Amino acid sequence: MAGPGGGPSRRSHTKSRKGCKTCKRRHIRCDETFPQCRNCTKHQVRCDYMDSPTAVLPESPQSPQQPNLLWTPEIEATIELWRHTGEFPFPELRVYPHPQWRALTMVDLRLIHHLSSISNEMFRNGTSKSTLWTDMMPKFLSIAASHSFVMHSILAFSASHLAWISQSTETRNLAFHHASLALKGLHDGITNFTKHNSDAILASSLLLAWQATDWRGWASLVTGTKTVIQSMQPWRHESLFADYIAEHTPMPNRHFMNPISTMVSQEARREHMNALADIHASLQRLQPYLVRNEQESKWVDQLKGYLDRLRSSSQPQSPEEQFNQLYALRKWLFWVPISLLAAKRGDVTVLVILAHFYATALALEPMFPDVASVFVADLSLRPLEEITQLVQGFQDPRYGSHVQTMAYLIRFPMDMAASYKARRDWARQQSVAVAPMQQQPPAYALESINQDLENHIAQYSYGQSLSPAFAPSPLTFVSPGMASTPTSPYLEVPRSAPVDAYGTSSTSYTSSNSYASPLGSPAALLPPYSAPQEHAMAFGMQSGYPSGFVATPIWT
Repeated sequence: MAGPGGGPSRRSHTKSRKGCKTCKRRHIRCDETFPQCRNCTKHQVRCDYMDSPTAVLPESPQSPQQPNLLWTPEIEATIELWRHTGEFPFPELRVYPHPQWRALTMVDLRLIHHLSSISNEMFRNGTSKSTLWTDMMPKFLSIAASHSFVMHSILAFSASHLAWISQSTETRNLAFHHASLALKGLHDGITNFTKHNSDAILASSLLLAWQATDWRGWASLVTGTKTVIQSMQPWRHESLFADYIAEHTPMPNRHFMNPISTMVSQEARREHMNALADIHASLQRLQPYLVRNEQESKWVDQLKGYLDRLRSSSQPQSPEEQFNQLYALRKWLFWVPISLLAAKRGDVTVLVILAHFYATALALEPMFPDVASVFVADLSLRPLEEITQLVQGFQDPRYGSHVQTMAYLIRFPMDMAASYKARRDWARQQSVAVAPMQQQPPAYALESINQDLENHIAQYSYGQSLSPAFAPSPLTFVSPGMASTPTSPYLEVPRSAPVDAYGTSSTSYTSSNSYASPLGSPAALLPPYSAPQEHAMAFGMQSGYPSGFVATPIWT
């Protein structure tokens, strides 16, 4: 059919009215990618798709779907009221000053609500210091009121956790979107580093380092964090993170961007194998008491399987290899305590299990000398000490035999904490003693950090993620029939020993230490533990998941 004026026919095409408003104003075709179209991403402008959790999407099966933010009617009603009134639903967190809640989208508020609901429950139950991050979240939110790149760091962290729960690719993209904006804001903040924005730069550096999935990106952020802490020393007592700075002041001459691999002798390797055996033996002693704790027992199985794979693998040589082998443990340290503490609200058995996760991070530090101290160990020391202090309070004849046994089984994590602190103090003394005798390398200046961040940003394209939710899942089970394969999907660590359905090796362990159980037969079925009402952690509260918090599936 001829076109207007007798010209050639016009090619038929379909029109969509579902594009974003920004593309419509610019009269360009929108690809309708949720939660932010590619045109808006390219031009670094906000896409109005972000303004609604129920944005209209194309019906084509090839079209992207919405991020899975685990909405419930209760959560949606809470956030609608929050957006309407501007009143933060969790006043107990004492976030001040408040960010401009009404200026945020429903998606942003959902992400903030997710982390805030978790932190609020941990504070309410007295377990916030038993995790790596919930105790610091109110400070992060307060700083985010005046620094948007910190807010993007928080939103990325929340999306990371939701993606770990839901295994949603769209939620993964949402985490990447916010992390990339946070990196750019951090880059600009470092360029104009002052006392006024130093807390914001430190907060964003920590949050992004916690989400890094590759060694070079993590090393860049950790080195930047070290440099920021050193620069903040003149006013460290005025910082919101004064306690953190005091606990994590880095040792001199410790650089992560260009580290030299530490050589490991055969004797040291044997000591590492003994340490793995000790951890495994302590978990074996604990497991018979978990016959009525299915979720907790499965997580203990996962940790044992992880140790089996480390034992059968070769010694990691480069810092990147060490990072990769520790990655699964680090991810668990961030997310597993949240799941178990929310489900049981501070049950003493859960506390002892978490103490073993943290103790594992400390015990493995000599095995991964180039990265483990900063990557997992330093983070784990404080929550482990908090848990041991709480559990020791149960060493009283008034409590039942099961409770006293749990209090006894905390001995191994306590020993690991003492050993780690002794090694750390000795290393710091040696570093201080040797430093005057060596020529000091040039300081890793903030300008160098900015260059590293520029390179880090350039490495990522749309669709990738900085979130710890998206490395290959370490909880992939391998059937016994596949045990002969040369490598394992579990972090690609070579495996030589058969693995059962829960990833536990059949290799026998011989522990170098002895922690005898005070009970004669741990396999005997014990009545469910009911904690006393008077305990400071409010154990008498009804068990279950807090409002607005969604349980983490055990297998993701």
